[in-house]
Amino acid sequence: MDMRQKLAFLRAPTPSQQQPAEPPPAAHDAQPNTDLESPALPAEGEGERPPSREEAPGAREQALAELRGKIDKILGRVVTSRAQTELAESSLPFARIERDEGVLHQRLERLALSHHVGRMPVDSALGANAELVALLALDPTLAGVRYERALFLDTETTGLGGGAGVLAFLVGMSWFDAENRLFIEQLLLRRPADEKALLARVRECLEQAEVVVTYNGKSFDLPLLATRCVMNHLPPLPVRPHLDLLHVARRLHGKRIGACRLVSLESEVLGFGRGPDVEGADIAARYGHFLRTGDDSGLEAVVGHNAWDVVSMAALVGLYGEPIGLLPGQDLVGMARTLRRAGALERAAAVAETAVERGGGVDARRARGDIAKARGDRARALAEFEALALEVDDPSLRLELSKLYEHFLKQPGLALELVERGTGEKPPAEARRRERLQRKATDAAAKRER
Repeated sequence: MDMRQKLAFLRAPTPSQQQPAEPPPAAHDAQPNTDLESPALPAEGEGERPPSREEAPGAREQALAELRGKIDKILGRVVTSRAQTELAESSLPFARIERDEGVLHQRLERLALSHHVGRMPVDSALGANAELVALLALDPTLAGVRYERALFLDTETTGLGGGAGVLAFLVGMSWFDAENRLFIEQLLLRRPADEKALLARVRECLEQAEVVVTYNGKSFDLPLLATRCVMNHLPPLPVRPHLDLLHVARRLHGKRIGACRLVSLESEVLGFGRGPDVEGADIAARYGHFLRTGDDSGLEAVVGHNAWDVVSMAALVGLYGEPIGLLPGQDLVGMARTLRRAGALERAAAVAETAVERGGGVDARRARGDIAKARGDRARALAEFEALALEVDDPSLRLELSKLYEHFLKQPGLALELVERGTGEKPPAEARRRERLQRKATDAAAKRER
C-alpha cells in the first residue's frame, strides 16, 4: 500500500459537501483542502533559462550570495530563498492564514458518517459511558464529561525528550461536528517564527472543548505545549479534564500485547492495519530535512501518521465506553482489576466472571478471587485460591491463603506451613509473619491440651 492509498480516507469532500453544517470553532475562512495527493507547484521561475552572471545586474552581489549559500549548506544552516518558500507552501494541502499572531498553516477535513477504524466506528465515542471510562482511567473528573464535546489531540515534535528547544511542528486535532461527523484539523509549523499563531489556534480549540483526549499526552504533548506557551510569552493553556488513553490501554491490554503503541492497539485490539507507516524516531529528522532544504515530500507520511492518530483515539474512546462485549478474556482481566482499584467492586466481579467464561484462565480466576476478598466474601476467595494453589506454584497465592487461614479460619498452623514454603515477601516481613504464626500455633496447641 503506497502513501496515497494509505491516506485515502483523508480525501476532501466534494464541493457540495465542503462546508459542514456547523463550522469548526474559529476556523476562520479557510476551506477544507483538496487532499494529500495534490501535486506540488513548480518553484518560481521553473522552466525559464536563468540569465548568465554577465547578463544579470548586480553580478558581484549574486556571486557573494551564492558563496554564502554554499557556506551555509556546509555548516548545516537553514537557507530559505524565495523560490524555496514558494515550493514549501504549495507542496502539502495546508491553507495559509494570516492571523494577528503570525501565519497559520491549516488543513481541515471531515470524515464520513460511521467512519470505522477496524471494527469500531469513530462515532461510537459519542455514546461512550463517561462513568465507565472514568473508572478505567482512575480519574473521577472524567465521570461527567460529554465526549461529543471532546478534543482529540496529538503532536509531532522536533524531539522526544523535554527541553526548551523542542517544538511541536505538527498538531493534529479532531472533534465531532453538529452532524456527528469527525472533523480533523492539522496545523503545520512551516517556520518556527510562526509558532505563536499555532499555539493560539490550539488555545481556541481547547477553550471550546469539555474534555481533551490524548495518547501519552499527560506526560508529553500537553506539558510540551504548555512550555511553548511560556517561551512565547502566552497565557497558560486552559485546563480541561484529560483522558490519557495510554494509561487505560496499559491496564487493559498490556499483559497481552506488551508495549502499548497506538498502532499496536489498532492492530491487536481494533483489528485495523495502517500499512506502511513512518517510524516515530524518523519524524524529527524529516522535519529537520524540510527546514534545511525546503523539500517537504518527507512530511507527507508524517501528516498521514498524525491524522490517523487523532482518528484512532475517537475509536478507542468508543471501545472503552462499552468494552465488555468486544474484548477477549485476558483484556477483561485487566479491566476487572482496574475496576477493583477504582472501588467499583460489583462491576469488577461481573467483568471477572465474564473473563473466566471467555478463557481468561488462571489470571481471570485469580482476579475473581481477589475481587471476592475485596468485597468481603472470604469464603469465596478461599475456595478460589485453594483451587488455584493445586494448579500453580505462586508465592503471592500462598501469601493470600496464609492470611485467610490465620484470620478467617483461625488455623495458624496451616498458615505457617505456607509461610515456610515462601510467600514472596521481603525477609523482615516474612520473619515477622513466621514469628507471629509460630506463637499463635503454640498457643492453640496448648489450649487443645487443656
